[in-house]
Amino acid sequence: MTNRLAEAKSLYLRKHAENPIDWWSWCDEALATARAQNKPIFLSIGYSSCHWCTVMEGEAFSDIAIADYMNANFLPIKVDREERPDLDSIYMQALQMMSGQGGWPLNVFLSPEDLVPFYAGTYFPVDPRYGRPGFLQVLQALRRYYDTEKAELQQRKALIIESLLTSAVLQDGTTDELEDHELLRQGWETSTAVITPSQSGNSFPMIPYAELALRGTRFNFESRYDGKQVCTQRGLDLALGGIYDHVGGGFHRYTVDATWTVPHFEKMLYDNGQIVEYIASLWSAGVEEAAFERAVAGTVQWLKREMTAPEGYFYAAQDADSFIDPTAVEPEEGAFYVWSYGELQQLLTPEELKELEQFTVTPNGNFEGRNVLQRRYSGQLSATVEMALSKLFTARYGVSSESLDFPPARNNQEAKTTNWPGRIPSVTDTKMIVAWNSLMISGLARAAGVFQEPLYLELAARAANFILENQFVDGRFQRLNYQGEPTVLAQSEDYAFFIKALLDLQASNPEHKLWLEKAIAIQDEFNEFLWSVELGGYYNTSSDSSQDLIVRERSYADNATPSANGIAIANLVRLALLTDNLDYLDLAELGLKAFRSVMHGAPQACPSLFTALDWYRNSTLISSTTEQINSLIPKFLPTAVFTVTSDLPEGSVGLVCQGLKCLAPAESVEHLLQQVEKSQNRG
Repeated sequence: MTNRLAEAKSLYLRKHAENPIDWWSWCDEALATARAQNKPIFLSIGYSSCHWCTVMEGEAFSDIAIADYMNANFLPIKVDREERPDLDSIYMQALQMMSGQGGWPLNVFLSPEDLVPFYAGTYFPVDPRYGRPGFLQVLQALRRYYDTEKAELQQRKALIIESLLTSAVLQDGTTDELEDHELLRQGWETSTAVITPSQSGNSFPMIPYAELALRGTRFNFESRYDGKQVCTQRGLDLALGGIYDHVGGGFHRYTVDATWTVPHFEKMLYDNGQIVEYIASLWSAGVEEAAFERAVAGTVQWLKREMTAPEGYFYAAQDADSFIDPTAVEPEEGAFYVWSYGELQQLLTPEELKELEQFTVTPNGNFEGRNVLQRRYSGQLSATVEMALSKLFTARYGVSSESLDFPPARNNQEAKTTNWPGRIPSVTDTKMIVAWNSLMISGLARAAGVFQEPLYLELAARAANFILENQFVDGRFQRLNYQGEPTVLAQSEDYAFFIKALLDLQASNPEHKLWLEKAIAIQDEFNEFLWSVELGGYYNTSSDSSQDLIVRERSYADNATPSANGIAIANLVRLALLTDNLDYLDLAELGLKAFRSVMHGAPQACPSLFTALDWYRNSTLISSTTEQINSLIPKFLPTAVFTVTSDLPEGSVGLVCQGLKCLAPAESVEHLLQQVEKSQNRG
């Protein structure tokens, strides 16, 4: 059964032809009928490519109970803004006067006698959510008001409109938005303070804090910190410091000093994944420092050479210690990585050694009489220095980097008995951990998009496919893999980080639908077994594997890795944008509410929850052609997701939706970029 719109020429109107709502088009007969029947007019304006218009068509406008009430109590009119931009302009201004913002779908309630609006909004959900009342509640309240308050409606229409908006939609919402804005600012300020250079103590990457601090630089927060400078300095400390292995690539765990000089030499997969993603994001934010690109490239080469299993997954870690020679009883810290001045003199020409003084190289050394290489300056390294570093690589590994096949030393016995062509390497922990692999996949996916390096994406995809093909036993997700044996039910960080990794792969290649499909399936399992119905958020362990625990915890604090709940809530927002399934957004809202007291009281503990809040407040869906989206992927758009479409309005290059509303189609690349930037900066 179709309604009047079945005969409309507008594709947008025809999309509503099978709604149970008795739609009219805008015409004299419709207006006359409203007056004759004393029905307020429900005017709904949108356009064919509008994302949230389509969502509302499939939800509220297809709901039988809503339709029955609408048909009995209102005169519903549908308008295509591309057919009647005049109507759209008038009522959009009314919406902006009432709410301070605009967007589509544009839904307005009019008095039939004069067509003056007395209430307006954009997207209305079927049921109450996101601080918005359910659509049926709105209809019932407005009809009751219209029937019982005629005199006041005429005398104080503008004031009553404002009052209705405040009480029914905007009062709580506006308060929450202002509160959230200040909360987000406080979280950003706290994280920026955490990564501000210190004069004492150890130096850790602290990437969850750096990530939030970098995100916040796109806002005009008042602060005593120069956020961009602080974030850039963190990148420089990582890429120039002794924490980075300038010869072989990869980042050590931390440095034992405040100057980023002498590391604890262990290399952890989780650090490297996060650092690669952060440095790539810094580059995309406009800090195109040559040392950043070199550090990422070197880390990927290390990963490929030393940390990637033949099956495609990534090993977990490398020890800090290694043996000086096969007769040694105990390994020594940093032995694989450091250089005596005498070695450097033997290996390098005088010119190369002289130029290597761009690093902290001295006869006395900076670590137990030997040298940890730390760069003194940023910028491009000279060809002479690169040659010197290449010679050091050959001395360490015994072969050049181009021809290296480097199997891991799985234990001390293998390390001591294998005939290594160079130094005896540190032992590599070759187990596969889903959460840690996921952080590396995310870093590679982001770096692939920013630096346009297909190898990075290839490595990420291989690891993701290994997990998808091997980490399920009897339909349940497993956390670990030991030499082909999946084991131990996945925990919240495994679910959260891997879903993020799949979404990051999708973001690097939006046409590849598999990653999103798999993310949805794993999210379903995550929700079923780890979501806390009573409290909100995700438990660390599943409901069927926590019998031996005296309490089921929900991880919210960031440590060396992000908090599972922070990542999970951000994932939910991304999934909502990509699937139109607003159940995900419901869970995200509940998750943020669950940890709100922590965010207020201890912002230094939970930067990832603030990143999730940023996603929730500033989420942006960009729909455009493959070519246009590929040009956007390298840019710094921290709360954007992409969908590829060829169904764009005539004369437009893309569509931008901000949360639950869509903007006008972008008519040029410049217009699209302007919309995207503004959408990302809503605060």
